[in-house]
Amino acid sequence: MLLPLFFLSGAGKPPVSPSPILLQQEELPFTAQQFHIADVVDERANKKGVAFLLPLPSGAGTAPQPVDLQNGSVTAIKSYIKQSFKQNQHLRPVVMRLKEFNLTETAAEKSRVAGKAKITVAFAVRREGKLLHLFDYSSGASYNRAAAGPAPTVEPLLRRLLASSLKYVTTWVEQEAPHNEKLAYTIKVHYEDYRRHQNDDTLFYDPARPLNWNDFQGGARVSGGFAASVFPGLSNDIESTVQDGVIHVRVSTKPYVLRNLSKVLPSAKTEYTLNHEQRHFDILKLVSEHYKQRIRPEKLTLEDYESIIKYQYLEALWEMDRLQKQYDRETGHGTNHSAQERWNRKIDDELRALNVKS
Repeated sequence: MLLPLFFLSGAGKPPVSPSPILLQQEELPFTAQQFHIADVVDERANKKGVAFLLPLPSGAGTAPQPVDLQNGSVTAIKSYIKQSFKQNQHLRPVVMRLKEFNLTETAAEKSRVAGKAKITVAFAVRREGKLLHLFDYSSGASYNRAAAGPAPTVEPLLRRLLASSLKYVTTWVEQEAPHNEKLAYTIKVHYEDYRRHQNDDTLFYDPARPLNWNDFQGGARVSGGFAASVFPGLSNDIESTVQDGVIHVRVSTKPYVLRNLSKVLPSAKTEYTLNHEQRHFDILKLVSEHYKQRIRPEKLTLEDYESIIKYQYLEALWEMDRLQKQYDRETGHGTNHSAQERWNRKIDDELRALNVKS
C-alpha cells in the first residue's frame, strides 16, 4: 500500500530538535465484530523512536534524530487503539506484534529530503495460553520536502499506517472466522455407530443383530483345540470441519467381526458356545464406548485434538487386546461356566449402563 506523496516547502534557519509525536485519537469507520486487540508487543529491531528526522535546516552530513511517540511507542499505540477502535473485550484476543513501525528521512538531490514510512505487523490470536500466528501485514508511504522547509507533519502519516493495519485485520478476521481453525473457540464431537447389514465379509456391531452361526464362514479348522473363534477388530473414521468458529469432529466407530476368519467345529454349534463368541464382540463394543468417553470435548484441546484422538484410538486397541485375553483366561475359553456367567452379567450390566442394551 503506497500513500500519496506529500511535498512540503518553506524556509527556516536555526536547527530545530524534533518534539515527541502526539498520536491523535480518532473514530475509525470500522468495528471489530469477531475479535479485540488484547495486546501490542514491540518486536522492532530499533526501539529508539518511530521517526528519524533530519533537523531543520538540514545541512550536509546532518544525521537524522530519533523521535518517539509521546509517552512511548507501545503506550501511545495502545491508547490510540483503545480510544479509536470500537471492539468487544469478550471476543477473540488478537495480539499485534510490531515488527516495523518507523519513518526515516534521508538527504535527497537538489537540497531536498526524502521521507519513507513503513509498518509491518504480525497478527496472532491468543488461544489456550498460546499465540497462533495468523498473518503478516506490511504497508508503506513516502514524501519529499525541501531541506530548508518547515518540519514535516509525520503524525497523520504514521496514524494512517496504523489505522490501515487495523482495518486489514478487521476485514481478514471477519472473512476467516467462520472456517479458519486457528480462529475456532470451541470444539464439539459427534459420534456415529457405523452399522451395515450386507452380505460381505465384515459384520459391524449392532445390538439388534447378534452373531449367528452363518457368520462363521472361515471353516472348521479351529486352531488351539478350541470349539470356535471369532476375529474382532476396531476401526474408526475421523472428519473435522469448522463452522462459525466451532470445530466439529465427527467420529464414526466401527467394531467389527471378519466372517471369513471366524471358525467353528460342526459339533460345537451350541447356544452356549455362540454366547461365548458373542461376548467377544460385546467386549469390543465396550472398548469402543470407552474410547468415545476418552475423546469427549472437555478432554481435547483446540490445538492438539487430532493427536489426542489418534493416541486414544491406540489406547482403545491396547484395551481391546487386554480385555479379550483376560476374558478368555478367566473363562478358560468358555470352559469355566461359573466364570462365564460372571462375565455375562458384567458385560450386560455395562452395556445397559452405556445405553447400548436395554
